[in-house]
Amino acid sequence: MSSVTPVFKIAPTIQQYDWGKPGSTAKVAQFASASKLPGFAIDESSPYAELWMGTHPKSPSHVFSSGEVLSDHLASHPELMGKHIAEKFQTSNGNLPFLFKVLSIEKALSIQSHPDKPTAEKLHAQQPDIYKDPNHKPEMTLAITSFRAMCGFRPLPAIATALRCTPELAALIPRSILESFLSLSNSINPTGPAEKAALKNIFAAVMTAEASLFKSQLQALVKRYQSGGANTADGEEQDLVELVLTLDSQFPGDIGVFCSFLLNYVSLEPGEAIFLGAGEPHAYVSGECMECMANSDNVIRAGLTPKLRDIPNLVSTLTYNTSPPSKHVVEPSSFSRTSDVSTLYDPPIPEFSVVQVKLSLGQIEAHRSVDGPSIAIVADGAGTVHWGSGEALPIGLGDVFFIGARTEVKLRAGEEDLVVYRAFVEVE
Repeated sequence: MSSVTPVFKIAPTIQQYDWGKPGSTAKVAQFASASKLPGFAIDESSPYAELWMGTHPKSPSHVFSSGEVLSDHLASHPELMGKHIAEKFQTSNGNLPFLFKVLSIEKALSIQSHPDKPTAEKLHAQQPDIYKDPNHKPEMTLAITSFRAMCGFRPLPAIATALRCTPELAALIPRSILESFLSLSNSINPTGPAEKAALKNIFAAVMTAEASLFKSQLQALVKRYQSGGANTADGEEQDLVELVLTLDSQFPGDIGVFCSFLLNYVSLEPGEAIFLGAGEPHAYVSGECMECMANSDNVIRAGLTPKLRDIPNLVSTLTYNTSPPSKHVVEPSSFSRTSDVSTLYDPPIPEFSVVQVKLSLGQIEAHRSVDGPSIAIVADGAGTVHWGSGEALPIGLGDVFFIGARTEVKLRAGEEDLVVYRAFVEVE
């Protein structure tokens, strides 16, 4: 029987991108500071965007007590990964199938999508300096504050309304493409081949519009909105007016601002989640969240970013499925048959699920063992995690800890409420 400890703290890593929240306003910085992350001190003038918890080679976590790279530790102790998970996901090198993150968003992220597995392998082979791994990146976002995002294409009739009542948008599209789309916009088969092709042509026309054209049209649109000239009675929605003005203030003259009319705009409250599969266009706009994804950092960008834009690959790899935003919502369920304090978010992919645990003062919650490994983070309060024959680990705000495969644990709140988010993988 292995003597290795199945539950232990790990040290996550921090990513400081321009879109992050500044200084101590960011939960990323708050968690890192509270957990006494080695070498970390908050700089109030710097942005803190992401906290990474996992084994991705770009920025791997470490065992907190020893400094050993987490993937090396797991490779040396494969029982922590679990035999079935290692076989299913071919993780003999100690890499987890998922990457868990905290995001703190002050400014919108890029208009982007993530490739499916075959596309990721092709892009990585062709451009390894840009697409740094051969894996796909389906992802789930779970709001921990009020959160705003664009996700997936809007229903065809909603896009048609935007084209009819927003002349600055329609001006970017050749008449034949525009008329073809409008003729199909009320189709009873919105995901049919002709309908998808018409939407692809609209999106491609917008994203490849000449700079002189789209910049002048965007300037006219912003000027009209700022002067109160939105045609709300004719279908221009007030929340999209505000979104356009916000995005233009952050990225003046950027073609990505026009995506406001093509993509669903959603507002999530804490505890609400959305899932985005391969080829779904999206952009997170503001707020803070837990994010879990397959273990990849592949992003195809096309707007609202100073980074490399790969419009041809974005246009060619999108699904062009249309739907209301409800399609992307992950409906929560109970993780435990005997308690309602552990809420399960289980997206339709095998790499990960996430559990939100909310305990009141002194409350105890038992979690069954799962086939594979878990990573958990304390988002509020303090307490202890218990396992085995009386072993226990004190946990507090920002602490990140690993739970080995087939390990039953109990979480206990201390003298204050305890909130924990746990990402895990198991064989179904």
